[in-house]
Amino acid sequence: MKPRVLIAGASRGIGLEMAVQYAAEGWHVIAACREPEQARHWLPPTVDLQAMDITQAESIATLAWHLDDAPLDLLIVNAGIYGPDTEHFTAPSDEEFDRVMRTNVLGAMRVIQAFAPNVAAAKGCIVSLTTRMASMAQTTTSAFGLLYRTSKAALNMVSRAAAAEYGPKGAIVVCLHPGWVRTDMGGADATLSVTESVEQMRHVIGSLGPGDNGRFLDQSGRSIEW
Repeated sequence: MKPRVLIAGASRGIGLEMAVQYAAEGWHVIAACREPEQARHWLPPTVDLQAMDITQAESIATLAWHLDDAPLDLLIVNAGIYGPDTEHFTAPSDEEFDRVMRTNVLGAMRVIQAFAPNVAAAKGCIVSLTTRMASMAQTTTSAFGLLYRTSKAALNMVSRAAAAEYGPKGAIVVCLHPGWVRTDMGGADATLSVTESVEQMRHVIGSLGPGDNGRFLDQSGRSIEW
């Protein structure tokens, strides 16, 4: 049986490239995104494209019902947004805060809760894509992107808690920083192409073992301080 991966947030950028590369490796790829038809043009026909809006509990539940008890060897929680592009310590508006935290934190909580049993059944991995910017230890010189940093720091806690919950049940749960990548979010000056970042992350994911449960890693497999 082919290994199975569910990618939450697969319509563009890193999530889309994850779907392309895993499909090329012969995986059964379930690519989930809000507007699947926008991604169809870019994805191989073998990819199982599904609708899922991680800001809507009903949408997550619908896909979970569709998958039922099918084992998942890999769950990638990629869906996320940056929010206000601030340079200094600037509190967001209520609307900005709710939108970013609902997407990056609550959405991830719901996705992991919905699909972690499928991953544990396969003794698989749950990978939350986060950022080095969420490291409290390394946040010493700048407050830029304050809301994004805060949301991803919260996502790191979600991942650590999931590691504590589902690790004993057989899953391996990690946070993974993709590097500085040339995407809409990373910008044109970033050091890695999307292809390079995903290739490196896939190598790290493929080498994960039970001893890695609960770790925060970069795309080359190095540990990042919390």
